[in-house]
Amino acid sequence: MTDTTIKSARRVFEIFEYFDRERRPLGLKEIVGRLGYPPSSGSVLLKSIVAQGYLDYDQASRTYFPTMRIAALGAWVHKSLFGENNITRLMEHLRQATGETVILATQSGLHAQYVHLVHSGEPLQFSVPPGTRRPLANSGMGWLFLSTHTPAEIDRLRRRINANRSVKPKLTQEELMKRVVQVRARGYAFSKGSISEGAGIIAMLLPAEGSGRRFAIGLGGPVRRLERKEKVIVQELRDGIATNFGKP
Repeated sequence: MTDTTIKSARRVFEIFEYFDRERRPLGLKEIVGRLGYPPSSGSVLLKSIVAQGYLDYDQASRTYFPTMRIAALGAWVHKSLFGENNITRLMEHLRQATGETVILATQSGLHAQYVHLVHSGEPLQFSVPPGTRRPLANSGMGWLFLSTHTPAEIDRLRRRINANRSVKPKLTQEELMKRVVQVRARGYAFSKGSISEGAGIIAMLLPAEGSGRRFAIGLGGPVRRLERKEKVIVQELRDGIATNFGKP
């Protein structure tokens, strides 16, 4: 597989993720400008996606918009992962109730990976793209996923993390278990500036479903704002999870 093929495949997903964020018809100039593509190759790629039936092109407005083929393509995935529970509805409710960016994450190896985000319109919003990964040992989402493991499993993961030369200082079992115990006692994680200075996240695990994968949902934003809203955010998370999953 050539580098050009890999780049084209990545750009296709970036285009659809951009539509997911904007949720409106978009023109060529806006798409390539926002994503940093050369206009010529961006135009060729968009025409190719139109030809495959995944985008519509409106000649009058010179804009593109996803077709129902995109909606149908992954419709089965939600039910497979979450059963009859509507995770999209829960995320939108949390955004409206708190005014913060809502993040859905799952464990991916030694990282927590953001799989879907609903961005807020608040100033200084917590802005990261889907696919972002955070280290298990140094992030709020990561501590949540570690809390689902046994002490022996956590220590095995810690040793794998420490094997990476870029991890300095090395993690001790005591300090990592302290984080995990705190999360279990609270029932949620609150990280403050652990990845980006001034930014934090308040997050909870979602109940385990039939797929076997664990997911967590959180609210991200400036630490000071999250501290002021902590009680409200925690209650909204608890109520939202109970209402949508029928479990605390």
